[in-house]
Amino acid sequence: MYIIVGLGNPGRRYAGTRHNIGFSAITALAEAHDISVDTKKHKAKIGTGVIDGEKVILVQPLTYMNLSGECVKELVDYYKIDVTTELIIIYDDVDLDVGRLRVRAQGRAGGHNGIKNIVAQLGTQVFTRIRVGVGKKPEGWDLANHVLAKIPDEEQPAIREALQQTVQACELIIQKDVKAAMNRFNQAPAASEKE
Repeated sequence: MYIIVGLGNPGRRYAGTRHNIGFSAITALAEAHDISVDTKKHKAKIGTGVIDGEKVILVQPLTYMNLSGECVKELVDYYKIDVTTELIIIYDDVDLDVGRLRVRAQGRAGGHNGIKNIVAQLGTQVFTRIRVGVGKKPEGWDLANHVLAKIPDEEQPAIREALQQTVQACELIIQKDVKAAMNRFNQAPAASEKE
């Protein structure tokens, strides 16, 4: 069984913001596999379904970003999953270009408060994460204002593509393993993209 958690903040005012890319990924995954994410329990909105023959629980925490670990810990304890192999966390990353993905089997929080809280609650940094690039903050901007801003129209195509790739990355992790997803989605930019 897999628990797949997309990080974000609940409420209409946060919908469509950079910080809520995890929520958007869960919505995309739910739509791709006909799973309804509409049950409220474990401090989250959750939906249960099957992806490639494996039972999955899709999760959008309702604790607000900085307390995401409370929801994740409750789910992990209740379903007694192995966090090193059966937990996937999806979240925004300001250090990656808009739309770029980075899949990892473990790692530090890197300044992301949601991940910091999950690490603190679980007592480990060893869990699969999919970071979705939302771009660096503009010069002179406050980081909070950047991540809580709505994603502009010109970035929407890259974000839509990233969400589809996130769905595919989750499917590949379930079908094979995290290494297969890393090999496919952690590609270096093409020479033309670097220029």
